[in-house]
Amino acid sequence: MFNYLEPTYIKNFIQNALTEDVGDGDHTSLSTVPHDAIGRARLLVKDKGILAGVELAKMIFAEVDPELQVTTILEDGTSIDRGQIVLTVEGRSQSILKAERLVLNCMQRMSGIATYTRSMVNLIEGTNAKLLDTRKTTPNFRLCEKWACKIGGAVNHRYALFDMILIKDNHVDYAGGIANAILQANEYLVKTEKSLQIEIEVRNLEELQQVLAIGQVNRIMLDNFSFENLREAVRLIDGKYLTEASGGINETTIRQYAECGVDYISSGALTHQIKSLDLSLKAY
Repeated sequence: MFNYLEPTYIKNFIQNALTEDVGDGDHTSLSTVPHDAIGRARLLVKDKGILAGVELAKMIFAEVDPELQVTTILEDGTSIDRGQIVLTVEGRSQSILKAERLVLNCMQRMSGIATYTRSMVNLIEGTNAKLLDTRKTTPNFRLCEKWACKIGGAVNHRYALFDMILIKDNHVDYAGGIANAILQANEYLVKTEKSLQIEIEVRNLEELQQVLAIGQVNRIMLDNFSFENLREAVRLIDGKYLTEASGGINETTIRQYAECGVDYISSGALTHQIKSLDLSLKAY
Protein backbone atom coordinates (compact mmCIF):
# COMPACT_ATOMS: atom_id res chain seq x y z
CA MET A 1 0.00 0.00 0.00
CA PHE A 2 1.12 3.55 -0.75
CA ASN A 3 2.93 5.00 2.26
CA TYR A 4 1.16 8.31 2.68
CA LEU A 5 3.07 9.00 5.92
CA GLU A 6 6.37 9.17 4.07
CA PRO A 7 8.13 12.39 5.25
CA THR A 8 8.40 13.95 1.79
CA TYR A 9 4.67 13.54 1.20
CA ILE A 10 3.87 15.16 4.55
CA LYS A 11 6.32 17.97 3.84
CA ASN A 12 4.60 18.71 0.53
CA PHE A 13 1.25 18.89 2.30
CA ILE A 14 2.61 21.35 4.87
CA GLN A 15 4.24 23.54 2.23
CA ASN A 16 1.05 23.72 0.17
CA ALA A 17 -1.02 24.53 3.27
CA LEU A 18 1.39 27.29 4.31
CA THR A 19 1.34 28.75 0.81
CA GLU A 20 -2.46 28.86 0.96
CA ASP A 21 -2.49 30.55 4.36
CA VAL A 22 0.58 32.79 4.36
CA GLY A 23 0.81 33.87 0.73
CA ASP A 24 3.37 36.68 0.46
CA GLY A 25 3.54 37.13 4.22
CA ASP A 26 1.74 37.21 7.58
CA HIS A 27 1.40 40.97 7.40
CA THR A 28 -0.34 41.32 10.76
CA SER A 29 2.56 39.73 12.62
CA LEU A 30 5.17 41.37 10.41
CA SER A 31 3.72 44.81 11.12
CA THR A 32 3.04 44.46 14.86
CA VAL A 33 5.62 42.06 16.30
CA PRO A 34 9.35 42.89 16.29
CA HIS A 35 11.38 40.64 14.02
CA ASP A 36 13.70 39.54 16.82
CA ALA A 37 11.01 39.09 19.49
CA ILE A 38 11.15 35.72 21.27
CA GLY A 39 7.99 34.14 22.64
CA ARG A 40 6.55 31.02 24.18
CA ALA A 41 3.18 29.34 23.76
CA ARG A 42 1.31 26.34 25.11
CA LEU A 43 -1.13 24.18 23.18
CA LEU A 44 -4.10 23.78 25.53
CA VAL A 45 -6.91 21.22 25.57
CA LYS A 46 -10.41 22.69 25.88
CA ASP A 47 -12.35 19.53 25.09
CA LYS A 48 -12.47 15.82 25.87
CA GLY A 49 -11.45 13.06 23.46
CA ILE A 50 -8.51 11.42 21.70
CA LEU A 51 -5.49 13.51 20.75
CA ALA A 52 -4.22 13.42 17.17
CA GLY A 53 -1.85 15.53 15.11
CA VAL A 54 1.02 16.02 17.57
CA GLU A 55 3.64 14.56 15.22
CA LEU A 56 2.26 16.64 12.37
CA ALA A 57 2.34 19.78 14.53
CA LYS A 58 6.02 19.22 15.24
CA MET A 59 6.69 18.95 11.53
CA ILE A 60 4.71 22.14 10.83
CA PHE A 61 6.66 24.12 13.43
CA ALA A 62 9.93 22.79 11.98
CA GLU A 63 8.91 23.71 8.44
CA VAL A 64 7.96 27.24 9.46
CA ASP A 65 11.14 27.77 11.47
CA PRO A 66 13.72 25.04 12.21
CA GLU A 67 14.87 27.01 15.26
CA LEU A 68 11.54 26.73 17.07
CA GLN A 69 11.90 24.52 20.16
CA VAL A 70 8.93 22.19 20.65
CA THR A 71 8.50 20.16 23.82
CA THR A 72 5.76 17.52 23.63
CA ILE A 73 3.94 16.55 26.80
CA LEU A 74 1.17 14.36 25.34
CA GLU A 75 1.44 11.97 22.40
CA ASP A 76 -0.92 11.01 19.58
CA GLY A 77 -3.61 8.58 20.70
CA THR A 78 -3.71 9.88 24.28
CA SER A 79 -7.08 10.34 26.00
CA ILE A 80 -7.31 14.04 26.81
CA ASP A 81 -9.48 16.27 28.96
CA ARG A 82 -9.97 20.00 29.49
CA GLY A 83 -7.05 21.90 30.97
CA GLN A 84 -4.24 19.62 29.83
CA ILE A 85 -1.18 20.94 28.00
CA VAL A 86 -0.24 19.08 24.81
CA LEU A 87 3.03 20.83 23.99
CA THR A 88 5.01 24.00 24.39
CA VAL A 89 6.84 25.94 21.69
CA GLU A 90 9.50 28.61 22.07
CA GLY A 91 11.30 30.80 19.55
CA ARG A 92 10.66 33.73 17.25
CA SER A 93 7.20 35.10 18.00
CA GLN A 94 6.51 35.77 14.32
CA SER A 95 7.21 32.11 13.52
CA ILE A 96 4.90 30.86 16.26
CA LEU A 97 2.12 33.07 14.95
CA LYS A 98 2.66 31.92 11.38
CA ALA A 99 2.37 28.26 12.37
CA GLU A 100 -0.48 28.68 14.87
CA ARG A 101 -3.56 28.38 12.67
CA LEU A 102 -2.26 25.51 10.52
CA VAL A 103 -1.29 23.54 13.62
CA LEU A 104 -4.69 24.11 15.22
CA ASN A 105 -6.73 23.47 12.07
CA CYS A 106 -5.00 20.13 11.57
CA MET A 107 -4.99 19.01 15.19
CA GLN A 108 -8.57 20.02 15.97
CA ARG A 109 -10.04 18.10 13.04
CA MET A 110 -7.66 15.17 13.42
CA SER A 111 -8.51 14.87 17.11
CA GLY A 112 -12.22 14.96 16.33
CA ILE A 113 -11.79 12.14 13.81
CA ALA A 114 -9.60 10.10 16.15
CA THR A 115 -12.13 10.54 18.95
CA TYR A 116 -15.07 9.31 16.89
CA THR A 117 -12.99 6.52 15.38
CA ARG A 118 -11.91 5.29 18.81
CA SER A 119 -15.54 5.24 19.97
CA MET A 120 -16.50 3.11 16.96
CA VAL A 121 -13.56 0.75 17.47
CA ASN A 122 -14.60 0.32 21.10
CA LEU A 123 -18.11 -0.67 20.01
CA ILE A 124 -16.83 -3.72 18.08
CA GLU A 125 -14.30 -4.79 20.70
CA GLY A 126 -14.38 -8.54 21.23
CA THR A 127 -15.45 -9.34 17.68
CA ASN A 128 -13.16 -10.33 14.82
CA ALA A 129 -14.13 -7.30 12.73
CA LYS A 130 -11.75 -4.43 12.03
CA LEU A 131 -12.90 -0.89 11.28
CA LEU A 132 -11.94 0.69 7.94
CA ASP A 133 -11.97 4.29 6.79
CA THR A 134 -13.00 5.33 3.27
CA ARG A 135 -12.20 7.85 0.49
CA LYS A 136 -14.99 10.13 1.76
CA THR A 137 -12.41 12.68 2.81
CA THR A 138 -11.88 16.42 2.42
CA PRO A 139 -9.99 17.23 -0.80
CA ASN A 140 -6.32 18.05 -0.10
CA PHE A 141 -6.76 17.00 3.55
CA ARG A 142 -6.94 13.24 3.11
CA LEU A 143 -3.47 12.67 4.54
CA CYS A 144 -4.51 14.16 7.89
CA GLU A 145 -7.89 12.45 7.98
CA LYS A 146 -6.52 9.00 7.16
CA TRP A 147 -3.74 9.54 9.71
CA ALA A 148 -6.30 10.49 12.35
CA CYS A 149 -8.35 7.34 11.65
CA LYS A 150 -5.20 5.28 12.13
CA ILE A 151 -4.45 7.03 15.43
CA GLY A 152 -8.03 6.34 16.53
CA GLY A 153 -7.57 2.61 15.94
CA ALA A 154 -9.04 2.04 12.49
CA VAL A 155 -7.28 0.24 9.64
CA ASN A 156 -6.66 2.40 6.60
CA HIS A 157 -8.49 1.15 3.51
CA ARG A 158 -6.89 2.04 0.19
CA TYR A 159 -5.46 5.55 0.34
CA ALA A 160 -6.63 6.57 -3.12
CA LEU A 161 -7.60 5.31 -6.55
CA PHE A 162 -4.07 4.21 -7.41
CA ASP A 163 -3.26 1.67 -4.68
CA MET A 164 -6.10 -0.85 -5.03
CA ILE A 165 -8.74 -1.98 -7.51
CA LEU A 166 -12.17 -1.56 -5.95
CA ILE A 167 -14.93 -2.50 -8.39
CA LYS A 168 -18.14 -0.79 -7.29
CA ASP A 169 -21.66 -0.77 -8.73
CA ASN A 170 -20.97 1.91 -11.35
CA HIS A 171 -17.86 0.06 -12.55
CA VAL A 172 -19.90 -3.12 -12.90
CA ASP A 173 -22.64 -1.34 -14.82
CA TYR A 174 -20.19 0.41 -17.16
CA ALA A 175 -18.17 -2.78 -17.66
CA GLY A 176 -21.23 -4.74 -18.72
CA GLY A 177 -21.59 -6.95 -15.67
CA ILE A 178 -19.71 -8.56 -12.81
CA ALA A 179 -17.92 -11.19 -14.90
CA ASN A 180 -16.63 -8.61 -17.37
CA ALA A 181 -15.46 -6.29 -14.60
CA ILE A 182 -13.52 -8.98 -12.73
CA LEU A 183 -11.94 -10.54 -15.82
CA GLN A 184 -10.94 -7.17 -17.25
CA ALA A 185 -9.43 -6.09 -13.92
CA ASN A 186 -7.28 -9.22 -13.83
CA GLU A 187 -6.23 -8.78 -17.45
CA TYR A 188 -5.28 -5.18 -16.68
CA LEU A 189 -3.01 -6.28 -13.82
CA VAL A 190 -1.26 -8.81 -16.05
CA LYS A 191 -0.85 -6.28 -18.85
CA THR A 192 0.46 -3.49 -16.63
CA GLU A 193 2.48 -5.80 -14.35
CA LYS A 194 0.95 -4.11 -11.33
CA SER A 195 0.51 -5.88 -8.00
CA LEU A 196 -2.79 -4.61 -6.63
CA GLN A 197 -5.50 -6.20 -4.53
CA ILE A 198 -8.92 -6.57 -6.17
CA GLU A 199 -12.10 -5.93 -4.22
CA ILE A 200 -15.61 -6.03 -5.63
CA GLU A 201 -18.84 -4.63 -4.24
CA VAL A 202 -22.03 -6.68 -4.39
CA ARG A 203 -25.51 -5.40 -3.65
CA ASN A 204 -27.36 -8.67 -3.00
CA LEU A 205 -26.93 -12.42 -2.68
CA GLU A 206 -27.50 -12.96 -6.40
CA GLU A 207 -24.54 -10.73 -7.27
CA LEU A 208 -22.50 -12.50 -4.60
CA GLN A 209 -23.17 -15.86 -6.28
CA GLN A 210 -21.89 -14.40 -9.57
CA VAL A 211 -18.67 -13.33 -7.89
CA LEU A 212 -18.20 -16.69 -6.20
CA ALA A 213 -18.64 -18.44 -9.56
CA ILE A 214 -15.77 -16.42 -11.05
CA GLY A 215 -13.42 -15.83 -8.11
CA GLN A 216 -10.19 -13.97 -8.96
CA VAL A 217 -10.75 -11.32 -6.27
CA ASN A 218 -9.23 -10.73 -2.83
CA ARG A 219 -12.11 -9.13 -0.97
CA ILE A 220 -15.88 -8.84 -1.32
CA MET A 221 -17.72 -5.74 -0.15
CA LEU A 222 -21.26 -6.48 0.99
CA ASP A 223 -23.09 -3.20 0.55
CA ASN A 224 -26.32 -2.33 2.37
CA PHE A 225 -27.06 -5.95 3.28
CA SER A 226 -29.63 -6.76 5.95
CA PHE A 227 -28.18 -8.52 8.98
CA GLU A 228 -29.83 -11.77 7.90
CA ASN A 229 -28.41 -11.58 4.38
CA LEU A 230 -25.03 -10.51 5.67
CA ARG A 231 -24.79 -13.61 7.85
CA GLU A 232 -25.81 -15.74 4.88
CA ALA A 233 -23.21 -14.04 2.70
CA VAL A 234 -20.47 -14.75 5.23
CA ARG A 235 -21.58 -18.39 5.31
CA LEU A 236 -21.50 -18.66 1.52
CA ILE A 237 -18.08 -17.04 1.22
CA ASP A 238 -16.84 -19.44 3.89
CA GLY A 239 -13.47 -17.79 4.42
CA LYS A 240 -12.43 -17.99 0.75
CA TYR A 241 -12.26 -14.21 0.50
CA LEU A 242 -12.04 -11.35 2.95
CA THR A 243 -15.41 -9.77 3.67
CA GLU A 244 -16.31 -6.13 4.21
CA ALA A 245 -19.65 -4.70 5.29
CA SER A 246 -20.52 -1.18 4.17
CA GLY A 247 -23.42 1.19 3.68
CA GLY A 248 -24.66 3.74 6.21
CA ILE A 249 -23.01 2.07 9.17
CA ASN A 250 -22.91 4.18 12.33
CA GLU A 251 -22.57 3.86 16.08
CA THR A 252 -26.08 2.45 16.50
CA THR A 253 -25.61 -0.43 14.06
CA ILE A 254 -21.89 -1.22 13.92
CA ARG A 255 -21.94 -3.86 16.67
CA GLN A 256 -24.67 -5.84 14.91
CA TYR A 257 -22.72 -5.75 11.65
CA ALA A 258 -19.58 -6.96 13.42
CA GLU A 259 -21.47 -9.84 15.02
CA CYS A 260 -22.46 -11.08 11.55
CA GLY A 261 -18.90 -12.37 11.16
CA VAL A 262 -17.40 -10.00 8.59
CA ASP A 263 -13.66 -9.29 8.56
CA TYR A 264 -14.00 -5.54 7.99
CA ILE A 265 -16.55 -2.78 8.44
CA SER A 266 -16.10 0.45 6.48
CA SER A 267 -17.69 3.71 7.54
CA GLY A 268 -17.54 7.05 5.76
CA ALA A 269 -18.87 8.67 8.92
CA LEU A 270 -15.37 8.51 10.40
CA THR A 271 -14.31 11.46 8.27
CA HIS A 272 -17.45 13.25 7.13
CA GLN A 273 -19.66 13.28 10.23
CA ILE A 274 -17.40 14.42 13.05
CA LYS A 275 -17.02 17.41 15.35
CA SER A 276 -13.58 18.97 15.73
CA LEU A 277 -12.10 19.10 19.22
CA ASP A 278 -11.45 22.49 20.80
CA LEU A 279 -7.73 23.23 21.18
CA SER A 280 -5.92 26.56 21.48
CA LEU A 281 -2.38 27.93 21.34
CA LYS A 282 -1.80 30.58 23.99
CA ALA A 283 1.24 32.72 24.75
CA TYR A 284 2.54 32.58 28.31
